[in-house]
Amino acid sequence: MGKLRLSLGCWNYDRTRALMDGSVQPDGIDLNYLNMPVEETFFRMLRHKEFEAAEMSLSSYTVSLFKPDRPFIAIPVFPSRFFRHSCIYVNAAAGISEPKDLIGKRVGNPEYQMTAPVWIRGILSDHYGVPVDSVTYVSGGEEEPGRPEKLKLDLPDNIKVESIGPDQTLAQMLRTGEIDALYTARMPSSFKAGDGKIVRLFADYVDVEKAYFRETGLFPIMHCVAIRRDVYEQNRWVAQALFKAFCESQAGTYDDLSETAALKGMLPWFNAHVEEAVDMMGADFWPYGFEKNRENLATFLRYHHEQGLSKRQLEPEELFAPETLEAFKI
Repeated sequence: MGKLRLSLGCWNYDRTRALMDGSVQPDGIDLNYLNMPVEETFFRMLRHKEFEAAEMSLSSYTVSLFKPDRPFIAIPVFPSRFFRHSCIYVNAAAGISEPKDLIGKRVGNPEYQMTAPVWIRGILSDHYGVPVDSVTYVSGGEEEPGRPEKLKLDLPDNIKVESIGPDQTLAQMLRTGEIDALYTARMPSSFKAGDGKIVRLFADYVDVEKAYFRETGLFPIMHCVAIRRDVYEQNRWVAQALFKAFCESQAGTYDDLSETAALKGMLPWFNAHVEEAVDMMGADFWPYGFEKNRENLATFLRYHHEQGLSKRQLEPEELFAPETLEAFKI
């Protein structure tokens, strides 16, 4: 009997590269790794279910669990994590010098349900006293016009979300002052211009993010890996096979990060960055698996519900294939 052929939509990460180049192969699976930027992967999987498995926005996946057919099921693998304090951009003329100045302002989000803004809104509410419903959100393409929400939303009345015009972009609107701030994953072109018209809310974001981690112990999860439910139901073993393979691929990256004979990354003080991360966050600073991420996931799910994206607050266990919640022991 031949191996099960599966397509996987995923970006090119150091932690997944062994799956992409075939040096790690999932048990019983002939994997066709399709290397695509996240926006393409998410769009094609969420709109058309083109792949058997894919990297997926944690927020989009959570929204999908409230659809009647629940089209996907996830495994506790997290290709993307990111501290997002650095991703709050403000128009320098908008009078925003501290988080509470955001109250009453117009704030761009490429999509309201995007994972990065979910974390940003939650952190601003929990740690800086900026209620989620205290601003007006403006959604649409960051750099290109015509970006809709990938998933239809049914938000409570207290959450105000407006769509931008068909020819507008959030990056340009931030520059002209049509919006006051932008919560996003990608650095906007109007900030990259470097003319000082757009600034970060937290100029010292590295120190702020380190302090956040010391306080909470959270390294925010952005993406999970989702399997099409029809594929999973026909081959329940696939969830564990993929989980093991992702873990094996990541283990090789951890080995590379600890290598001192030659730099495996192009940063001049690469090893010093690794040592600092281990000192602060522990040797497994990018954990996969369920138990190590329970609190991280619970915090995200609370934010998701508070922001009107979940009809009820899910428990972390409800996100994943049950086969991946525990492991055999000898």
